[in-house]
Amino acid sequence: MDLAINIIKLLVGAAVFIVGMNMMSSGLKKSTGRGVKKLFKRIQNNRFAGFGIGAAVTALIQSSAATGVIVIGFIGAGAMTILQGVCIILGAYVGTTATGLLASLSSFDISSYFLVLAVIGVILMFIKKEQVKNIGELLAGLGILFFGLKTMSEAAKFETISNGIQQFFGIDAFSYFPPLLVLIGALITALLQSSSASIGITVAMVASGALEFHSAIYIVLGATIGTVITLLLATIGSNVNAKRTGAIVLIIRVVSALIALAIYWPLAQYIDNALLTMFGGNASLAVAMFHVFYNIIFMMAALPFVGMLEKLSIKLIKDKEEEKMKQALKYIDKHLLDTPSVAMMQVKREIINMMTLAHENLKLGFNRILTQDPSHDKELIETEDKIDYINNQITSFLIDLSNKLSSRDEKSAGSYFHVVNDIERIGDHAYNFYESSLKMVSNDLKFSETAQNEFREMFKVIDQMFELSFIIFHDQTVDNLKKLHDLENQTDELKNVLSTAHYERIQKNMCKMENSPFYTSLVSELERVADHLVNVGYSIVNPVGDDEFEAKNA
Repeated sequence: MDLAINIIKLLVGAAVFIVGMNMMSSGLKKSTGRGVKKLFKRIQNNRFAGFGIGAAVTALIQSSAATGVIVIGFIGAGAMTILQGVCIILGAYVGTTATGLLASLSSFDISSYFLVLAVIGVILMFIKKEQVKNIGELLAGLGILFFGLKTMSEAAKFETISNGIQQFFGIDAFSYFPPLLVLIGALITALLQSSSASIGITVAMVASGALEFHSAIYIVLGATIGTVITLLLATIGSNVNAKRTGAIVLIIRVVSALIALAIYWPLAQYIDNALLTMFGGNASLAVAMFHVFYNIIFMMAALPFVGMLEKLSIKLIKDKEEEKMKQALKYIDKHLLDTPSVAMMQVKREIINMMTLAHENLKLGFNRILTQDPSHDKELIETEDKIDYINNQITSFLIDLSNKLSSRDEKSAGSYFHVVNDIERIGDHAYNFYESSLKMVSNDLKFSETAQNEFREMFKVIDQMFELSFIIFHDQTVDNLKKLHDLENQTDELKNVLSTAHYERIQKNMCKMENSPFYTSLVSELERVADHLVNVGYSIVNPVGDDEFEAKNA
C-alpha cells in the first residue's frame, strides 16, 4: 500500500513540477513578451550579441522552446536571418539552465520557504491589473514548482522506489554502455518537449539519492539533444530557412553531446570527483552546474561554425519552390557575365521565353474569366510566379552585366529593362483576369454569349499583336512596326465600341448591371495589354516612342 501511495506521489510531484514550470514560464512571457519581440527585431549579425540576448531572454522566460518558436516565426516571416536565429537559439540553451539551478535549490533547507510564493502568487492573480496578475502567475508557478520537487524527492526516498530506480539505472547494459542513458535522456525530453522539465526531474532524483550522479550526467547530455524536438516541430509548415535553422541546431546539439560524451565516458570518475568537490558534495547542485558549464562551453564554441553550417544546410535542404522557379529560367546564368556579348544574346532568348509564358498565361486568364472553368487555375498561378521570377532574374542579371557592356549593347540593355517590365505587366493582367473570375463566381455572375463574342473579337487583335511583337523583338526590324501600331489603334477603337454596346444592352435590360464593373475592367485591361505589346516593339526598334513614329509615318 505504501509503495502505491509513494508511486502516485512521485508521479503527482512530477506533474505538479511541470505545471508549476509552465505557469512560471507563462507569467514571465506575458510580462516580457512584447519587449522580447522588439528586442529580437533589433538583432544584427553580431553572433555574440545574439547569443547573449538569447541567453538573457530565455533566463527570463524560462523556456528555450518558447524562444526557439519565436525565432522560427521571425525567420519564417523573413524578419531574421538564419545566422541571427541560430545564435539566439544557442544562447537560449544557456539561459534555460536556470531551471536546473532552481531545481537544485530543493536540496537546501530554505527550499520549503519558497512554497509560500504559491500563496502570494495566487492572491496577486485575483487583482484585476494585468501586470500584477502576470507577476502573480509567475510567483504561483515558482511556488508550485518547488512543491512538485519536494513531493518528488520525498516519494523517491521511499526505499522500494529508490532501490527500484537504482536497480533500473544500474543494469548491466547501462554499466557496459552508458550512451544508452544518453538515449533515454533524449527520449524523455522529446516526450516532455522540455529539457527544463527532464533536467528538473533528474536533479530531484539525484537529490533524493534515487539516481546515481554519473547516470544523471548521461541523462543530462541526452536531454540537450531531445530538447531540439520542439524546435523541429515549430519548423513544420514554415519556410525552407526555418527548416535549415532547425537542421543546424540539431547538428550542433548532436555533435556537442557526442564530443562531451567522448570526453566524459573515459574520465567519468575524475570529472565526477571534481564536480562534487567543487560544490561541497551537493550532487544535485553539481548536476545542475554541469548542465550550465556544458551549455556555455559547447554553445559558445559552436558560434564560429554557424556560417559554415548555414552553407551546408543550404546544400542539404533545397528550396523546392526555388528549384521549380530555377527550371523556368532557361538561358541566363551567372557564369555568362564574363562574356558580355554572349550574355546579351542569352538575355534576348530568356525574354522570348518570358514572352511565351506571358502569352500562354494571358490565354488561360482570358479563358478563365469567360468560361469560369477552374481546371487550369494551378497552371495559371504557377506560370505567374515563373514570370515574376524570370523578370527579377533578368533585371538582376542586366544590372550585374551593365558595367561590362559596349555602348551598343548598353543601349540594348536599356531597352531590355523596359521590355521585361512590359511583359511582367501583361502577366499581371492575366492574373487579374483570374481574380476577377473568382469574384464573378462568388457573386453568381457570368458574361452573356454576346459579351463573350465581343471580347473574343478584341482578343483576336491582341493575339495578332503578340505574334508581331515576337517577330519585331526577334528580328529587330521596323517592317512590322506600323502593323503593330495600327492594331493598337484598333484596340482603342474596340474599347469604345464594346463599352457603348454594353451600356446599350443595360438600358434594354439585356445585361445585368452587376456585370458592369467586370465588363469595363476586362475591356480596359485588354486595351492596356495592347499598350504594353506596342511598347515592346518601340523599345527595341524605335526607343524614341510611339508618338514620334506616328508623326514620321503620318
